Amino acid sequence: MADFRSDTVTRPTAEMRAAMAAAPVGDDVFGDDPTVNALEAQVAAMFGHEAALFCPSGTMANQIAMQLLVPPGGELLAGADAHVLTYELGAAAVLGGVSTRTWGSVGAGLDADEIAAMVRPDGYPSNPTRAIAVEQTHNLAGGTIIPLETLTALRARTDVALHCDGARIWHAHVATDTPLDAYGRLFDTLSVCLSKGLGAPVGSLVVGSAERITRARVLRKRMGGGMRQVGILAAAGQYALTHHLKRLADDHGRAKRLAEGLPHTRATQTNIVLIDLSETRWDAPGLVAAAAGKDVHIVPMLPKIARLITHLDVTDDDVDLAIDVLSELLAT
Repeated sequence: MADFRSDTVTRPTAEMRAAMAAAPVGDDVFGDDPTVNALEAQVAAMFGHEAALFCPSGTMANQIAMQLLVPPGGELLAGADAHVLTYELGAAAVLGGVSTRTWGSVGAGLDADEIAAMVRPDGYPSNPTRAIAVEQTHNLAGGTIIPLETLTALRARTDVALHCDGARIWHAHVATDTPLDAYGRLFDTLSVCLSKGLGAPVGSLVVGSAERITRARVLRKRMGGGMRQVGILAAAGQYALTHHLKRLADDHGRAKRLAEGLPHTRATQTNIVLIDLSETRWDAPGLVAAAAGKDVHIVPMLPKIARLITHLDVTDDDVDLAIDVLSELLAT
C-alpha cells in the first residue's frame, strides 16, 4: 500500500538496524549510556545550545520544555492550532498546571507584533505570561515554514521565554538552508523529533541550557520517561542525522509533485500536503475510507481537510498511485 498517513510510519532501514545492534549501551538513568550521551551532545551542538535530553516522544519533550519555562499557574501563549494544544491531550494543564491563551494566525502567518501585544506582565490581577510556543514547521498549516526574520522579530519584541516545537524543524532547515543554530539561538528551549521524516523508530530531544536540562532529567523521570539501555534507540537517531537529513529534500520534491498533480490542494513548502474538500461532495473521513479501499492511505485532519505526508518509505510509484486514485475520487 501507499502510506501517506504520517512521516512517523517509516520503518528502520537495514543499515539503521545494524547501527542499533552495534550500539554500545549503559544505564541512561545513571547517565551511563555512551550512545545516548553522544546523541545528546551532537544535537545540542547542532542548535548551538549547551545540552539536550533524549526522550521517548515529542509530546514528552514538549511538556518537559513547557514545565521548565512556565511554573504552575503561569501562562503560555501559542497558536490556536498548535500541536502542543491540539494533539497533546491537555497535558500542559494536566501535568504542568499551565494556563494557555492563543492567537489566531497559523504557520507563516505568525504576527510578532500581535503576539508581543498579548504578553501579560507580572502583577495582580493578571495571570503573567511566562513563555511563548511556536511550531516549526506547522502541521495544521500544511508544513509551512515560519520565516527566520519573523522569529527574530518575535524574539526582539518580547522578553518572555520562547519554546520551539521543532518536530519538523529539520524540514525547515533543509527547505530554506537556514542553519540550525540560527534557529537555536532564538529559543530558550526546543523539542526536536527523530521519528518524523528522519526515519528513526522513536525518540525526541529537549534542547536548552545545561541548567534547564539538569532540571529536565527530573521531569522526565517524574513522567515515567527514565530509560535504561536506550542507546539502541539513540543509535537510530545518530544514523538518521548522518544519513537521512539531507534526503528530506526528496520528500519535499514528492510533496510538491502531489500538490501539483491533485486538485483542491494547498501549496506546500515541505512534506505535508493538505486537500481542501470544502468545494467537493466529500468530507475527510469519507475520502480517507474511499482511498484506503484503493490502497492509498491518508488521514482526516478536519471535517473537510485531508492530509498526505511524504517520507522515507514513500516512492515515486506511490506518488503516482496517490495522484491517480485521489484525482479519480475527487472528480466524482
